Amino acid sequence: MRANLIDKYKDDVTSFSQSKGEPDWYQKVRLDSLEKAEELSLPKYEKINYRSWRLDRPGSIESADTSEFNRKPQAENYIYQVGDKTISTNLEDELSKKGVILTDIFSAMKDYPELMQKYFMTKVTKTTDNKLTALNAAFLNSGVFLYVPKGVRITKSIQAMFVQDNSIDCDFVHHVLIVADADTEVTYLENLVSEGSGYKNKANVVVEVIAADNSRVHFSALDQLSKDTTTYLNRRGITGNNARLDWAIGFMNDGNVIGDFGTDLLGEGSHTEAKVVAITTGEQVQGIDTKVTNYGKHTIGHILQHGVILQKSTLTFNGVGHIVKGARGSDAQQESRVLMLSRKARGDANPILLIDENDVTAGHAASVGRVNEDQMYYLMSRGIDEKTAQRLVIRGFLSSVISEIPEKDVRASLTQMIERKLVYGQQ
Repeated sequence: MRANLIDKYKDDVTSFSQSKGEPDWYQKVRLDSLEKAEELSLPKYEKINYRSWRLDRPGSIESADTSEFNRKPQAENYIYQVGDKTISTNLEDELSKKGVILTDIFSAMKDYPELMQKYFMTKVTKTTDNKLTALNAAFLNSGVFLYVPKGVRITKSIQAMFVQDNSIDCDFVHHVLIVADADTEVTYLENLVSEGSGYKNKANVVVEVIAADNSRVHFSALDQLSKDTTTYLNRRGITGNNARLDWAIGFMNDGNVIGDFGTDLLGEGSHTEAKVVAITTGEQVQGIDTKVTNYGKHTIGHILQHGVILQKSTLTFNGVGHIVKGARGSDAQQESRVLMLSRKARGDANPILLIDENDVTAGHAASVGRVNEDQMYYLMSRGIDEKTAQRLVIRGFLSSVISEIPEKDVRASLTQMIERKLVYGQQ
């Protein structure tokens, strides 16, 4: 960058930190990260070129007046945020008494400093990973902390609604930290949406999930950021011994998006299932880099990605399975498939296997193709119009992923989003 980041933004970052009443330790993290960002590079992904998006050019961090909108989750345990403001939060008394924490990121820094200093960007994602993770720590202006203490199993889902407001001139720099201690279970569902218009903003979102020994975490995300939002989405997790972390992600955004997504299977016998559905329309670009690294013995890492491309859009799936030396008895499997509905669209499905151990199983499948003409002919011969027939074929193509998502509400919401994107993409 032409201007020195620490000189240009130090006062703004310090002022914002003070306005949120942040402790000294985090203000230091901000300034250290701002300085590190000057030297760090942008992350690189196979066949995804996004440097012209200027995600490394910070915008305004200052809070501004924003509408509350009407997006509150219909759930017993939830948190609802618009920009840097928490509109409402609810956690059942029974869970609070057991020590479960669900709060905004700024309150967590003040009220639970030991937990935050132990886990925030120290175990999963580091401020030094790349320029964008450093900028996330430096310009953080919203986020959530969820902590499930040892032995607590939560039967009802915890839901989060995060609204990025394009009616104000302010980037959305968001951080979610989820810690599931040993012998726990939790289902977390987040919705990431845009509201308003008038400004073109950037979003820098980092999610860290820690699944300790013998825990089980179900993480679902439904992303619907607008065409006015250019986004970096970093979602990563780590697993302890015999832990399981399952992901279900719907990339239904309308703007340009980089998705950096993965799990490190650290503990012996741990397991992850990563399921991704994506649809691109218009002239948008979505690049999704999904990686699972098997470190522990007898670990299982599966990636399943299906995407649909319409109009002049671009979708790239990178699937990376890495079994490191010593991870004996491990399994790495991946499938990435892209369906193209336009000759002007562009799609890539890139399977990558890195195997450093002999006693393992691994495999991959990848394809990029067009709608099956026989299926289309069959449907249209029975009186179904072409656009409806296309949507039916696409639903069938995506159903193999959607049906693998265990949460009924997530499946229903994702199906609705898919229908919206398909109708828009056929216009």
